[in-house]
Amino acid sequence: MNAYASTFRMRWKMETQYRGAAFGGLFCQLFFGLFLIALYRALYAGKPQSMPVSAIVTYVWLQQAFFRMLLSDDEDLLSKIQTGSIAYDLCRPLNLYGYYYMRSMAQKALGSIMRSVPMILVAVLLPGGWGLAAPASVPALLCALAAVFLGLLCVCAMTNITMGLTMRTLDSRGVRAMLNLLMMTFSGNILPLTLFPDSWQRVITLLPYAQLLDAPIRLYTGEWALSQAPSVLITQMIWTLLLTFLGLIIWKQNQKRIIVQGG
Repeated sequence: MNAYASTFRMRWKMETQYRGAAFGGLFCQLFFGLFLIALYRALYAGKPQSMPVSAIVTYVWLQQAFFRMLLSDDEDLLSKIQTGSIAYDLCRPLNLYGYYYMRSMAQKALGSIMRSVPMILVAVLLPGGWGLAAPASVPALLCALAAVFLGLLCVCAMTNITMGLTMRTLDSRGVRAMLNLLMMTFSGNILPLTLFPDSWQRVITLLPYAQLLDAPIRLYTGEWALSQAPSVLITQMIWTLLLTFLGLIIWKQNQKRIIVQGG
């Protein structure tokens, strides 16, 4: 466990070196957040929806705040797979899947914190109808934070599956494009899942992608009552375990038949 904790700390410290990129991403997400909110306010002005606009505004700010958690991959690992230098990692006295899982977790966690904290502070200060609303209650906030952590574990498991498939294809573009499209669509990042038809929501809220952002946001806003929180958290745990188990199988099979590319 000390080896994995050290891996997490080293990757965490490495990510703190990219403060310029974090500030650039922050301003980019602030712009897109304001742009999307302006679009939704125009939509509501023409045709009010069942869900209040304040809830949609809060949904947008939270999805933008944790955007980095979804779309950030370990480029070092991709380079190692393509050049063959991943062979050196096979000599490490630890499980390779766990090693890169901890690296991914540190990368996504710190990247999200460096963007989400200042973004949320700015969003809270914006005027009514444009800013982030307060959580439904303190227990709802605590449940939402727990759901964000479980969402982080789930998305790291998804990322490792992508990397495992890349070891077989050597080109990650196809797998990453497909996964990112599904993730962006069904996590609520492109369009809040609360605006999908009710018949769709019965299915898409159970998919693993919805566990990443949609579930924590609904707990935060109170759309899902506290009585539903245990079932939501259990669903996230189940998906995390299933995806982790699948990733372990893929990585184990890859290590049995690995062919090192490069010189």
